[in-house]
Amino acid sequence: MRRFSTVLAAFATAALLAACSSNDTGNSTGSGSANGGPGSGFGTSPVGTSALNANGAGGLLAPGVPDRVFFDTNKSRLTQEDRSTLDAQAHWLEQNRVAVMVAGNTDERGTEEYNLALGQRRANAARDYLVSKGVPASQIRTISYGKDRPTAMGSTEADWAKNRNAITSVATR
Repeated sequence: MRRFSTVLAAFATAALLAACSSNDTGNSTGSGSANGGPGSGFGTSPVGTSALNANGAGGLLAPGVPDRVFFDTNKSRLTQEDRSTLDAQAHWLEQNRVAVMVAGNTDERGTEEYNLALGQRRANAARDYLVSKGVPASQIRTISYGKDRPTAMGSTEADWAKNRNAITSVATR
């Protein structure tokens, strides 16, 4: 009977952990504790997370510093406009040595696995650019939410375009 109780307790713990983490990471390609998943002590703070503004351009990481870059369908390549946004983020991060989380997102189309991988590539592209501009890699964590955290609700091309992004937010350790 004791063995049954132990197995039952282990199963219940595993189920509870799975339920908690499924809303937080959604990433099969590099999440978890090392990249800001559950147990890392590296969560996001409300400071850099904001809703889209009226024209859908995104929010601010800090006053005057946009918090997100946008991508073309099925792409993780940065445009010149994205690089300008990330230049502003890099400058701000140079002045404010805070940890940040870069979350890669996709629109609703495609499989869960594809979108998680694409979201990770987008987060990595933003992180790699920030690092190339002098931001220490240890200051940046990445995560992919795939299609699980849309910023625009709806199924139009305009909504999808808003959801294909990488969002940088201040993180807590």
